[in-house]
Amino acid sequence: MDAASAEAHLQTIRTLMERAALYRRALAPVMALLGAIGTLAAIGGYLLEITSFPGFVTYWFSVGGMSVAAAFLLIRKQALAAGEPFWSPPAKRVTQAILPPLVCGLALTAIAPGVWQATALWAGLYGAALHAGGFFTPGGIRRLGWLFIAAGVGIIVLLQRGSLPGVHAHGAMGAIFGALHLAYAAYLRVREQRS
Repeated sequence: MDAASAEAHLQTIRTLMERAALYRRALAPVMALLGAIGTLAAIGGYLLEITSFPGFVTYWFSVGGMSVAAAFLLIRKQALAAGEPFWSPPAKRVTQAILPPLVCGLALTAIAPGVWQATALWAGLYGAALHAGGFFTPGGIRRLGWLFIAAGVGIIVLLQRGSLPGVHAHGAMGAIFGALHLAYAAYLRVREQRS
C-alpha cells in the first residue's frame, strides 16, 4: 500500500470515528423507516394470504428492494441537508462491508426448501451484514446484527423441533425485520437524548 492510499484509509477511519454521534442521530430515522416498512409488509403479507414459497420470496424481495430504495433516499436527503456528499468514502466502506452477506442471502434463497428456511437465512445473513457494516458505525449496530443472527438461529432450532407450524412466517418477518428495527430506532433516540 502506498502512502497516499494509507492516508486516505486513515482519513476515512478518522471521519467515521469523529462522526459517530452524527451517524447515530442519522441512523434513527432510517431504522424507524425500515421498521415501519417491515411491520406493514408483514401485515400486508398476512392479509394477502401469501403462503406459497415463490409468492413469499417475490413479496419479501419486493419489500426488501423498496426498503433499500427508501433508506437510500432518506440517507441522501440527510446528506444534502448536512451539505455532505452522499457517496462519501465512509458510505463506500459500509456498502462494501454489507454487500457480501446480502448477495449470499439473495443467492442462497434459490436452494432454501421453504418459507421458514428462507426467513432464517435472511435474518442470519442480514445480521451478518449489519455486524460487518457496524465496524464503521456506532457499536450498537453490531449488537443489533447479533440479534438478527440469533433470530435466524432460533428459527432453525424451532424448525428442528417442529415447533413452528402454527406460527405465520409473515409474523416472524414482521417481528424480525419490523420490530427489531423499530426497537433499535427507539434505542438510538433515547441514547441521543441522554447525550
